[in-house]
Amino acid sequence: LSLRERTMSGVLRRGGPITHVVFDVDGTLLDTEPVYSEVLSELLESYGHKFTLELKQRMMGLPEIEACRLAVREFNLPVTPEQHSADRARKLSEKWPSIRVMPGARELVEYLHAKGIPMALATGSSAKTLQQKTQNHPWFSYFKTAVVSDDPNVKRGKPFPDMFLRAAGLLGNTNPETVLVFEDAALGVAAALAAKMNTVAVPDERFTKDLTPFAHAHQILHSLSEFRPEEWGL
Repeated sequence: LSLRERTMSGVLRRGGPITHVVFDVDGTLLDTEPVYSEVLSELLESYGHKFTLELKQRMMGLPEIEACRLAVREFNLPVTPEQHSADRARKLSEKWPSIRVMPGARELVEYLHAKGIPMALATGSSAKTLQQKTQNHPWFSYFKTAVVSDDPNVKRGKPFPDMFLRAAGLLGNTNPETVLVFEDAALGVAAALAAKMNTVAVPDERFTKDLTPFAHAHQILHSLSEFRPEEWGL
């Protein structure tokens, strides 16, 4: 059996029943990753550089400014990370209103909302960017709270557990083993596992060929439409 098939063959739950759920946004709920790739490719080409899948994989899950620092450092760009971030944000803001939803995302969120399960977002996006991405998706109102990259109470981004612990705390959760996290990026999976939370990985096969970094996730799915709530007592 493949790693994915082995992980899907049984839910390796930890702790008690699931009481709270936390979702990543980029690549998990919204199909933003191709847009990030397109914009970064355009910016790098303007400096005579080529965007690679390897760089994409290293960026996925990083807070916005950290991703920009990585690009500036990697290619020795003649701008500061802050200027690169501003250039990127300007191009991205034109594209966010028409962003697509990942398969099964809206249906799963609506199902959990109907079941009365408190939900939060934990994202590497800033508060402003998150608002731009979600403005045409009213079902995001079902989330009780969102932890963003510019939250002053979060000192470290993914792969550290801070964002997920903060999100669970804002939901009133005091036992991370009763929290379920959905993530598409290896850094996010590592963060959720470091928080000692149940973790469902949904890696995007367009950008992720090697599933080894997801090996310790409690479940690996092709898409959220494959998620079976009853397997988790939901």
